[in-house]
Amino acid sequence: MPSSSSLPHREIATLYTDHHGWLQGWLHRRLGNAFDAADLAQDTFVRILGVRDPQAIETPRAYLTTVAKGVLVNWCRRQALERAYLEALALLPAPEAPSPEQRAVVLETLHEIDVMLDALPPSVRRAFLLSQLDGMKYEDIAAELGVSLTSVKRYMAQAFRRCLALVD
Repeated sequence: MPSSSSLPHREIATLYTDHHGWLQGWLHRRLGNAFDAADLAQDTFVRILGVRDPQAIETPRAYLTTVAKGVLVNWCRRQALERAYLEALALLPAPEAPSPEQRAVVLETLHEIDVMLDALPPSVRRAFLLSQLDGMKYEDIAAELGVSLTSVKRYMAQAFRRCLALVD
């Protein structure tokens, strides 16, 4: 008799066998690139490995499409961030350009910051960006956002806690 822990993995394996080709084709039609589609299809299945009860998935293709859309959105955001960084690097004189290793570290850090900022509520994110990028004082941020100074302080504390969690 199979162990209870191997049952979900068997269900995922069946889901993979039955639908991987379809999902990869679906992604290929959206991306126009078979290699990226293969990577994102694999990422989609990696993401669903954590599903507690794969048998509860009633419509596998709808479920896979939903998960794949999230993976695709994250991938597109990462690509846009990378393009923007590389465009900024292209403007630097050659001696000041970072090494490929440094570029990879910076890109990964930028991606982590982007994910952290995206997880913040909009008002917290806006207050944080006004403070950190625009150098605004808390009183000015409060006036800009139409909230109290206490709210801005609370927003900033929340943003800094998220930043510290990123570092840990």
